[in-house]
Amino acid sequence: MAIGHRTIRSGDLNTGVSAVLPHGGNMYRNKVLAACDVINGFGKSTGLMQVDELGSIETPILLTNTFGVGTCANALIRAAVLENPDIGRETSTVNPVVMECNDGHLSDIQALAVTEDDARAALATAASGPVAEGNIGAGTGMSCFGFKGGIGTASRRIELAGSAHHVGVLVLTNFGRAGDLVLPDGRRPDPRSRREAEKGSVIVILATDIAMEHRQLKRVVRRCGAGLARLGAYWGHGSGDIALGFSTAQTFDHDERADFVSISALNENRIDRLFRAAAEATEEAVVNSMCAAEVMHGRAGHVRPSLADWLREQS
Repeated sequence: MAIGHRTIRSGDLNTGVSAVLPHGGNMYRNKVLAACDVINGFGKSTGLMQVDELGSIETPILLTNTFGVGTCANALIRAAVLENPDIGRETSTVNPVVMECNDGHLSDIQALAVTEDDARAALATAASGPVAEGNIGAGTGMSCFGFKGGIGTASRRIELAGSAHHVGVLVLTNFGRAGDLVLPDGRRPDPRSRREAEKGSVIVILATDIAMEHRQLKRVVRRCGAGLARLGAYWGHGSGDIALGFSTAQTFDHDERADFVSISALNENRIDRLFRAAAEATEEAVVNSMCAAEVMHGRAGHVRPSLADWLREQS
């Protein structure tokens, strides 16, 4: 798996694109198992209907601002067609997966700043290893619980069948009402900003190398919402809260001709460990996104303070 970012910061623009590549091969030809859970559907993501129907992803996942969804979808389509010239002619079309949050509080979203070149740059810079967090890529202009939000990651290790497996989470945090945040140690940071309604959205991407069937993965992904709730979120009316998960344990050949294919599945007597991992990693990733994010002075004089600064003041 690889992650890449393209950050846009200029004047009133504080936005960008983040890319998640489940594997480094041809995603269209070698799809991965996927499932999503729409916690609260006030969102404009694209591609999720087919993901839930077919149980697979066939493009990289792009994260961006709300008005950049169409542009990023076009970039994914062009990339897929370039790699697979038969798309839409000799074989089926392609399902681009783009997910979004509204960064309009800190960035001029009406400028339609995200371009296809930005999406391609995020894809081109994708790499494995440690992931940059905070004010980067799609997280550049995001807000969380009245503080600065952004990109955050966390993971858990699980022993199964004598081998180490992993559940990793990447979040794009732009949700939560100021004053509602409850840290894992019980502290309640207060940014002393106006108490607006909970709105803005959060995207959770869960990745694992554990073999599961679609139904099992959907159950695991649903537990990401527990991690959000533990921090004080209640999934307000205007918040698009969506979790998407995929497993790299096996791929599915687009050109498969066999009448039957084999799919490995997890013994469901072991699945509680994945439920806990999903909830814990989501909670930790959100906190990491805020701790890594620096204070931002955005458009129209709007400011989002840093949670890390608040924590230092309390020590």
